[in-house]
Amino acid sequence: MKKNILALEFKDAEETDPAAIVSKALADFQKAFDDRLKSIETKSADDAKLKARIDQLEAKLNRPGTETKGDNDNDAKLVTKAFSSYIRNGREAMDQLEVKTLTVANDSGAGYLAPAELSTEMIRLLTQFSPVRAAARVGQTGAPSVILGKRTGITNAKWEGEVEDAEESEPAFGQLEIPVFGMRTYTDISQQLLEDSVQNVEAELNLALSEDFGKKEGVAFLNGTGNKQPRGIMIHPDVAYVPNGDAAALKLNGLINIYHSLPPAYRNVGVWMINSTSVAAIRAMTNAMGAPVWVDSLAVGNPATILGRPVVEAVDMPDVANGTFPIVFGDFNSAYRIYDRVSLAVLRDPFTQAKKSLVRFHARRRVGGDVVRPEAIRKLKISVS
Repeated sequence: MKKNILALEFKDAEETDPAAIVSKALADFQKAFDDRLKSIETKSADDAKLKARIDQLEAKLNRPGTETKGDNDNDAKLVTKAFSSYIRNGREAMDQLEVKTLTVANDSGAGYLAPAELSTEMIRLLTQFSPVRAAARVGQTGAPSVILGKRTGITNAKWEGEVEDAEESEPAFGQLEIPVFGMRTYTDISQQLLEDSVQNVEAELNLALSEDFGKKEGVAFLNGTGNKQPRGIMIHPDVAYVPNGDAAALKLNGLINIYHSLPPAYRNVGVWMINSTSVAAIRAMTNAMGAPVWVDSLAVGNPATILGRPVVEAVDMPDVANGTFPIVFGDFNSAYRIYDRVSLAVLRDPFTQAKKSLVRFHARRRVGGDVVRPEAIRKLKISVS
């Protein structure tokens, strides 16, 4: 009881102390001010989010034909429609809402990124001209290069006696960097074609760009030097070769030797990559029993096979000649990596060719590629040894 009375007296003394009263008042005022400031900041942030959402909904509702269901589908349609309008009429003829819908390329080349539908279609068309892309593993990146971890050594276990000490063993690790390189081109389309709403201008532009980019990629993925372009399979120094056994013509023994030079894990999923001249030569081959080495597929859409493994034709593979490497066999999905940075960015230029009634479209892509597992593929060299 005495302790409580002392505490009460102390409290009363504290409340009558002017310094304590001022200090408490300042603390209460500071707390109230902080709470009010926090409330204002929260309300401002909420108002900004609400305004952005309202602007987004208003932009959708102001467009003709906009439906209220399926927001993702509607967004994709709006982007495609805006990009089509940009291709046909240019940015100047578009309304402000359509311009906002376009995706601005975030690289130094500027321009607008093609919508997802057009970009995906372009990749599909690229595989027609770039067969390595169809066989290799393809990924996306948002960086100027891709760094992959790589094990360069293994542990060193040894048999030991019952009381012997174990020996230390350390695996070695390194890194493999795949740079991303830029590629540019342009194409001209007549103003009349752009004005003709019956024609599918986007498809025509897509095909022209895909063919150009695809051919350049096809060469680089096979024979690229790695300087301002991807490094190709045929150029990589660690990709081993198997001699054909003849310096002038393809031999069946050469095909058998390269097939069995790979470990079963790669051999059993391997594909052959050759050009049409080599295809013609192998079609004429037969084994000791007179059976053809080349076997056409019985199912529509499936590739022909050599020694039971599918064939991919690549126009950029060399012809059969002394010292050349006309055939590559192996698991391309494990051996080669392709990384796309920018699928397709387009910049419309209505001025450069205006006197010819042409509109010029500048297009660019960014892509990188390199061999990551050279042990998964082999080259066949036209030589005796």
